[in-house]
Amino acid sequence: MKRYILIFGFYLFWINTQAQQAYFVDGYHGGIYGHYPLWVTQFMVDKLAQHPEWKLGLEIEPETWDTVRVKSPAAYASFSKLVLDRRIEFTNPTYAQPYGYNISGESLIRQFEYGIKRLHRHFPGLTFTTYAVEEPCFTSSLPQLLKQFGFRYAVLKSPNTCWGGYARAYGGQLVNWIGPDGTSILTVPRYQSEALEENSTWQTTAWNNSVAFLQSSYASGITKPVGMCYQDAGWKNGPWLGYGNNIKNKSIYVTWREYFEEISDGSTQDDWRLSQEDFLVNLMWGSQALQRIGQQVRTAENSIVMGEKLSAMANIANQYVPAEQQFSQAWESLMMAQHHDSWIVPYNQLNSRQNWIEAIKNWTDSTNTLVKSLQDDAIGSFNVVTNANEEDVQYIRVYNTLPEERTEAVSVQLPALSATHNLVVSNSKGEHLPHVIRQEEEHMVLTFRPTVPSFGFASYVIQQGKQSAPVVEAVSFDAVGNCIIENENYRIVLDKSRGGSIHSLIAKKLDNKEFAIRDGSYVLGELSGFFYETHQFQSSKESPATFKVLADNGMIVKVEITGNIASHPYTQVITLEAGEPRIDFDLTIDWKNNVGIGEYKQGADWTENRRAYTNDRYKLKVMFPNSLERTKLFKNAPFDVCESRLDSTFFSQWDRIEHNIILNWVDLLEGGETYGLALFSDHTTSYGHGPDQPLSLTAQYSGIGLWGMDYKIDGPSRIKYALFPHRGKWDDANISAHSNRWNEPLVAVLQAEIPLIDCSYVKVEQPGLEISTMKVTDNDILLRLYNAAGDSGPQKISLGFLARSITEVLLNGEEQQRLATNEDLTGTGFKFQLPRHGIKTFLIKK
Repeated sequence: MKRYILIFGFYLFWINTQAQQAYFVDGYHGGIYGHYPLWVTQFMVDKLAQHPEWKLGLEIEPETWDTVRVKSPAAYASFSKLVLDRRIEFTNPTYAQPYGYNISGESLIRQFEYGIKRLHRHFPGLTFTTYAVEEPCFTSSLPQLLKQFGFRYAVLKSPNTCWGGYARAYGGQLVNWIGPDGTSILTVPRYQSEALEENSTWQTTAWNNSVAFLQSSYASGITKPVGMCYQDAGWKNGPWLGYGNNIKNKSIYVTWREYFEEISDGSTQDDWRLSQEDFLVNLMWGSQALQRIGQQVRTAENSIVMGEKLSAMANIANQYVPAEQQFSQAWESLMMAQHHDSWIVPYNQLNSRQNWIEAIKNWTDSTNTLVKSLQDDAIGSFNVVTNANEEDVQYIRVYNTLPEERTEAVSVQLPALSATHNLVVSNSKGEHLPHVIRQEEEHMVLTFRPTVPSFGFASYVIQQGKQSAPVVEAVSFDAVGNCIIENENYRIVLDKSRGGSIHSLIAKKLDNKEFAIRDGSYVLGELSGFFYETHQFQSSKESPATFKVLADNGMIVKVEITGNIASHPYTQVITLEAGEPRIDFDLTIDWKNNVGIGEYKQGADWTENRRAYTNDRYKLKVMFPNSLERTKLFKNAPFDVCESRLDSTFFSQWDRIEHNIILNWVDLLEGGETYGLALFSDHTTSYGHGPDQPLSLTAQYSGIGLWGMDYKIDGPSRIKYALFPHRGKWDDANISAHSNRWNEPLVAVLQAEIPLIDCSYVKVEQPGLEISTMKVTDNDILLRLYNAAGDSGPQKISLGFLARSITEVLLNGEEQQRLATNEDLTGTGFKFQLPRHGIKTFLIKK
């Protein structure tokens, strides 16, 4: 009997092992800006011919092929003949291989759009089926973007280049990755059994189909495990696991498309609703290099989208046609600044002339210059001669690029002829608006608060007249020199003895809620960090501050705080605007010299699991202790808002990364959901929050980083941030909309002579809907909407112009449906449905 049992057991084992087979996706990553020696093209052609079992997944910067075609024409021609072969799959067509989580959603769309267009220019007929990358170029909203570009599958592995992070381990052979809008895409995850490699700070066990990886996969019920390695273009290994009869662990080379469609079951019941916090990513947050890169990219992102929107307004109003080639150049420059190497190896030499840091500044400067020219042209197209005989008359037009009516302070510089206080500002109805005129250096500046309709403009005239608006001073000082700022929204007390920190922050319109706390380890607004050369935490509250009132005129209040942190001087300007619930801060630290800030002085061993630059607890931070209790935290991501599940954001090891990224904002909500406190940042960086640490914004790290590079302080540090106390949850408080107002301010322009009219081109019926972009395309209008915080029910849009047709299109341009419209004397209306965090694009023929 025992003999039969043994035979039967052996039979079951044999059947089971026959059902198990290892697969491997090999390929190349790189490009002309990253790493792509020109011999690589012919090398791939030759090795594919030598090894018929070999297959390639490619993640090559699309612009690379421009250079290859010119400098290696024979290799380019040979490779072009193989591109449509089933042995080759292009898995990441983005223009510059961005990380994705650190840039805007609209930027991510353009990365795919421009990259696919460039690849199709070289390889007509190329299709894109699977999204797979070498580095953690992931973000939670990718499923809907990928599906709209025609992808069917995704891969969440990046086994051989996890320096900057990795996806959370989850599940087995396949999962349905569910995005925040509900879109599902079939995905190979980083298996729950796929561990981080021991004695490595950049790999998982899937990088070479090791025995440990395969055994753990089989033990988890994964019968067809697949590993992956996208080699850096320029490596001369050829087939990564060997070839012929010597392929490691008898693995079979496949493309990702082949694996999904011919090897795997092709479906699963495992639905994984990924949170943005399932992407465990980390860069050199707080270093001056990343601060400046983040600010330069953010500024360019904001300016180019605003430029597109203003050009669309001008096209609707007066048939203005923007120079499309200039916009393309502007986007291409910006997209290169979003390259993942821009962020993870900023000090690396890009070429003989410049490193990435220098290139990023040049690229973003180019974007901003091109956009400024296009924006000026668009605004200038509105000028017409209507009052040529009137003297001392000036016109101001204020443009609003957001889909909501806005009343905010704007300023314009007055020409010498009008530089007088005897002026009145009137709107299109003839009503006088309160205003102030002040001297700024050699110029007179006029400030007033226009009301501008949704996605449109309002017009104003300046004429001679008597100003009668009284100025109510908002700044005062108490007996011990504390500075008190008080307007209709807030009463803020700045503590002179504690570095100008906020002793009290009372929100008058929120039931006089006090947001500051007066006892505890930290005070609101202080700078605190560990200076490892002196082995101590130091704080700005340890030294007294001085105050200077820069503006106090009934419209704008600006108070400058001057203090020092560890003997290094800093200034911080606090700005309150009449009627605006946001409190703006502009911080400059004028470092005397390079000084070490962080957990400890790390050596040059960049393979250590413990890293000084990871632990934000020790970096210099702006601290925001507050009176909110039992808080939850929310944070935005590209086309997403995530509720945090973290008890603490702090970690100190590569294998214990927690998601601590602030893209545009994070928001604290107290347990009863009555009050909240939002924090806005002018650049992508990290934030801190934990049981023993209040909310904080990373302000400075200085020390050794990845690959032993010294991330030094080489000049002043300047960051801008804002606080927004509010009532209710983030969506009820319209946090996303307030962030957009900060990023896309009203544009006030002194124009020669224009009709004194107001106009709205897009009106949104329900709050929470955002215009991701509105641009001119072939003299038609392309409108893309994002449902940031609205209901998923029917949405209604009213256009302030007549439309011949409105067609819903996917991101790849494929037409979905032509929408029914209704028209009246003012324009065209249409309805559609869009889930929360969903995007839809409409092609509007005027």
